[in-house]
Amino acid sequence: MNQLRLLPSRLGAQAVRLLAAHEVPVFGWRSRSSGPPATLPSSKDGGSSSYMEEMYFAWLENPRSVHKSWDNFFRKASEEASSGSAQPRPPSVVRDSRSAVSSRTKTSKLVEDHLAVQSLIRAYQIRGHHVAQLDPLGILDADLDSFVPSDLITTIDKLAFYDLQEADLDKEFQLPTTTFIGGSENTLSLREIIRRLENTYCQHIGLEFMFINDVEQCQWIRQKFETPGVMQFSSEEKRTLLARLVRSMRFEDFLARKWSSEKRFGLEGCEVMIPALKTIIDKSSEMGIENVILGMPHRGRLNVLANVIRKDLEQIFCQFDPKLEAADEGSGDVKYHLGMYHERINRVTNRNITLSLVANPSHLEAVDPVVQGKTKAEQFYRGDTQGKKVMSILVHGDAAFAGQGVVYETFHLSDLPSYTTNGTVHVVVNNQVCYRRRGHNEMDEPMFTQPLMYKQIHRQVPVLKKYADKLIAEGTVTLQEFEEEIAKYDRICEEAYGRSKDKKILHIKHWLDSPWPGFFNVDGEPKSMTCPATGIPEDVLTHIGSVASSVPLEDFKIHTGLSRILRGRADMTKNRTVDWALAEYMAFGSLLKEGIHVRLSGQDVERGTFSHRHHVLHDQEVDRRTCVPMNHLWPDQAPYTVCNSSLSEYGVLGFELGYAMASPNALVLWEAQFGDFHNTAQCIIDQFISTGQAKWVRHNGIVLLLPHGMEGMGPEHSSARPERFLQMSNDDSDAYPAFTKDFEVSQLYDCNWIVVNCSTPANYFHVLRRQILLPFRKPLIIFTPKSLLRHPEAKSSFDQMVSGTSFQRVIPEDGAAAQAPEQVQRLIFCTGKVYYDLVKERSSQGLEEKVAITRLEQISPFPFDLIKQEAEKYPGAELAWCQEEHKNMGYYDYISPRFMTILRRTRPIWYVGRDPAAAPATGNRNTHLVSLKKFLDTAFNLQAFEGKTF
Repeated sequence: MNQLRLLPSRLGAQAVRLLAAHEVPVFGWRSRSSGPPATLPSSKDGGSSSYMEEMYFAWLENPRSVHKSWDNFFRKASEEASSGSAQPRPPSVVRDSRSAVSSRTKTSKLVEDHLAVQSLIRAYQIRGHHVAQLDPLGILDADLDSFVPSDLITTIDKLAFYDLQEADLDKEFQLPTTTFIGGSENTLSLREIIRRLENTYCQHIGLEFMFINDVEQCQWIRQKFETPGVMQFSSEEKRTLLARLVRSMRFEDFLARKWSSEKRFGLEGCEVMIPALKTIIDKSSEMGIENVILGMPHRGRLNVLANVIRKDLEQIFCQFDPKLEAADEGSGDVKYHLGMYHERINRVTNRNITLSLVANPSHLEAVDPVVQGKTKAEQFYRGDTQGKKVMSILVHGDAAFAGQGVVYETFHLSDLPSYTTNGTVHVVVNNQVCYRRRGHNEMDEPMFTQPLMYKQIHRQVPVLKKYADKLIAEGTVTLQEFEEEIAKYDRICEEAYGRSKDKKILHIKHWLDSPWPGFFNVDGEPKSMTCPATGIPEDVLTHIGSVASSVPLEDFKIHTGLSRILRGRADMTKNRTVDWALAEYMAFGSLLKEGIHVRLSGQDVERGTFSHRHHVLHDQEVDRRTCVPMNHLWPDQAPYTVCNSSLSEYGVLGFELGYAMASPNALVLWEAQFGDFHNTAQCIIDQFISTGQAKWVRHNGIVLLLPHGMEGMGPEHSSARPERFLQMSNDDSDAYPAFTKDFEVSQLYDCNWIVVNCSTPANYFHVLRRQILLPFRKPLIIFTPKSLLRHPEAKSSFDQMVSGTSFQRVIPEDGAAAQAPEQVQRLIFCTGKVYYDLVKERSSQGLEEKVAITRLEQISPFPFDLIKQEAEKYPGAELAWCQEEHKNMGYYDYISPRFMTILRRTRPIWYVGRDPAAAPATGNRNTHLVSLKKFLDTAFNLQAFEGKTF
């Protein structure tokens, strides 16, 4: 609303109708203009001149103390006065007696004036920020909204807006319960009311909060800002603030003196952020917070590391040495991307507090959900269900906060039960209010594009000088004390600078934001380079199968369709077989037995996008009554969390990544509704998952479950784009490896992530368990099936899952062709679902003895050793790679050069599959089947490659 038209009291026909409905006696009055008479509640004796006034003041004190008719009347009048409805001023009351007219008019005017003041107060609460002095440069009209609301008393003549006059300024008015400007006083003069409102809402802090629907929250904000004296600091608080400002500003000055030509993304112009953050942490510690997790962009990051987290200054200063050598693997990252973890005593509260600043890339707001996920995990492990011990602080730039969609995606998680962190402190650095002295970075010349603004900025007196002058003038500190504080911190910086010259090696491990105590050895290396077998005892499999096919709660009625699914699970368990869903159940359940927390998140994971999982049972007769059988497996098991997310990929994947950062002893999985949808989370994949260890030496065991498979469902429901993950895999296609005893585990340790496409439920079971049993953590990308979820051939026996069994990186041919390998004319390598299409076609053509089919289950890191064995087993066979994806997609560009390395370029590996295309799949069922038949025909045409060269 541009204007709030005031209705101090609308004593009209609506009030008559309102009261008539309750059979309340009324007396009449007439409008100055022609029209029907209106009514007001009356006293039992017909009404005295002061009765309305008595009722009004009683109602202000306590609405319940007056008759309901008066409560309704005053409430209605008050609401309409504040609503902004454009209505004429109420007419005067006309009575038979002139004295009665005068008395009634006087009383009516009193009510009107009180309601007017009430509306005036509300106007400042709603729109006072429009005239707050937020621009330190004095160029507000240049690019900011200079709108001045008409209902704020910026000049005396604007009192007329409320039908008030200058003479009313010294009248006393009863204050409503919706303001705290009175403090302990119930009445104030109008002049004082306006003065206090201006001090609260129109100075250097703008408040925009009246859009909040929660009354308690609004009242909390009002009390914190309106209460007289609430902004007064004690002398000790002022001295602390000054000391913190000294550290904030002198740190920036020191960097500028020593490294004037280096990018620092300094905090100049917003140095007050350091004492602000420290005060937030002090207050949080006082209220019981033990762990604070921060996320922030570049600007001021080094200052926060130094003066909030308390990173050793020499560690920060040595980062500026261009000759510094890295002791850790990977690329490392620039100094203003690194994170930190530090436990220390909070000096104000004398309590332990743990502070961590999460490492993040230049994708500024991408860290937001990561921080939230890490915070949620820390709360979970501490049993902090209300967020009373662990909290997060997110610092934003104004443009990024408004412009990047992941901010909204992160906010969208705030009230979901399995994602809420029970509140976050957001600090938005407004680069106009907190101006930048040097532009985007220290090498930038802002005068190119903002000449007038930067002329003003160059004239600004630094905030430290302003504040010091103020405290010296009022006698809080002396000039000598101030200068000693500066000299003290300068000396600290100089001494640290001297020590930093001795540091020639950069240890990125010292900048970890999420250390895992006890998981690695003291040097940060794995405690072993072996992985135990991932199979489990058969009685454990049977027990999990039994629970998975039951309803552990009594009097719990499930859907009849679900009853059939549970019976099917029971039958499979009895027959010692599993399908995909039951294999997953057994992997999760066995890890829970071993004390490993399992968390599965995604848009439809509780039921499963393809209605195959059903980990949450719903009572068909009691609303919102649910049962998670997985949490009823063992008496002392770890907890299982399965939670449907909001319709977000970017935010939710970032959240789960942060959750997985907190502890290595948890299996954290994110499932895309369709694998194709991970592309809207590509930033998290590129900047955190693929490169996290290389940049920040940060291990992370997050699992991505990406439904993948071409069934004619269209280009958005077919491909998880495996080529993208494989392109970002760091194993060398041209390096012929040495096949040592620990080759399999060493390969996994050296890779940046693991990419698999399992074709059997048993292998899916094993790869999930291996993820936890490995002595280190790597992200795991699993291309999960869709049609195989119910494929009759896609089942596994308990024999493939019991103790002693393990994940198979390659599943070799085990049929007739394997019995006489010298007779085999073609060896087809493939991965995933297409294997079942190939087996069916081979059987229909009767080529079981001439064509062998080998499945590549782990694609990256590439199983050079096992592929070599398979190729050598069939020396006379042509080698072909068959995939259902188009040639420019899928796996071929990744596997081809690696096959060439293994084969020493002596034999070709031919491509069989769909031709190159722009879209990942067709949406036409017939076209899909035609292209499928075409490449299957090629796969089993033993003359298809005759005469071709490579």
